[in-house]
Amino acid sequence: MKTLAEILERIKKAQIGEEVKLIAVSKNVTTKEVLELFNEGQTDFGENRVQELKNKRQILSEILPNDPINWHFIGRLQSNKINQLISLRPALWQSCESLKAALEVDKRLDYELECLLQINSAEEESKQGIEAKNAIETFLAIKESCKFLRPVGVMSIGAHVDDMKTIQKSFEITRKIYEELKPHRAKICSMGMSSDFELAIKCGSNMVRLGSVLYK
Repeated sequence: MKTLAEILERIKKAQIGEEVKLIAVSKNVTTKEVLELFNEGQTDFGENRVQELKNKRQILSEILPNDPINWHFIGRLQSNKINQLISLRPALWQSCESLKAALEVDKRLDYELECLLQINSAEEESKQGIEAKNAIETFLAIKESCKFLRPVGVMSIGAHVDDMKTIQKSFEITRKIYEELKPHRAKICSMGMSSDFELAIKCGSNMVRLGSVLYK
């Protein structure tokens, strides 16, 4: 397992000015690995399944007093899991993919929850998220229509190809949308995973979601 310090150093070297926040994705590991990273100083973790987030949080809250971990939800949110996710009070819902999904969550909220609009900037059918051409309109509609849900930025997954220029283009599309949304209080541009996070940072990401590279 690589040390957290090694990964943070790679993130720092790729930075172009703005500080980049690391979200440690824990979907394929146990609470043991989460606890090891927490003890090295990592406090933000991401899960893509609501039940798994609930299970890990319950186990770790018995070990760590005052529930010090910030949990991010990064996966597809099924409608039958909305109430459960809301009850867990995540620090950030990173995978809001439509106005419809936003409204479904908002009507069940009784506290403010920050979210990111997921953009399918790679235009891949296998990926969830709003089309890039509709992203700004949708972000503003969520901002206008929701009482408790607070859109604070965008999220995307780089193109699933070997060609780095194609991956870079998908990141640049997301960053351009983010820049246009900054006057509307967007502050997070979440893009970059284990295989491409340094490129994502160079393209303007200020939040990366890393899994496998942390646990090798």
